[in-house]
Amino acid sequence: MAEIKDPENTIIIELKDGPVVIELLPDVAPKHAERMKQLARDGAYDNVAFHRVIDGFMAQTGDVENANMEKDYNPRRAGTGGSQYPDLPAEFSKLPHDRGTLGAARSQNPNSANSQFFINFGDNHFLNGQYTVYGRVISGMENVDKILRGEPPANPDRMISVRVAADEPK
Repeated sequence: MAEIKDPENTIIIELKDGPVVIELLPDVAPKHAERMKQLARDGAYDNVAFHRVIDGFMAQTGDVENANMEKDYNPRRAGTGGSQYPDLPAEFSKLPHDRGTLGAARSQNPNSANSQFFINFGDNHFLNGQYTVYGRVISGMENVDKILRGEPPANPDRMISVRVAADEPK
């Protein structure tokens, strides 16, 4: 695993093929970084499906309302929900949507991001300035690359657990 410089702003997502370590960027998108930590600490992301995975583009997950594969999973509704918390305002920046960056998924409304996010498989610069970038994978991208593709995948992969590194036992 990568060296974790700031455990309070580092997320560890456990996938079937191993961990993915994400460095959050609170200086760039403080509200989005805070929301991800809040949902991780709530346990809300655990068992949530990757409901939209497009080869060469991105893997989307985070619908805590409709995509928890252990509780009321609804593949037809997966990707339409958020969380119990209010939507977030856009926090656009000059950071590019490069391979391994984390982007906030949203509807047509730029201020509608809530709990869903995507991890870019490649450099998707056409998204620059339109979706909030608020983290980057610092280790485990090879595990992201193994996520089953589909919209939705027939038998989707899930985030087994999502934790803030500062909360992990030493």
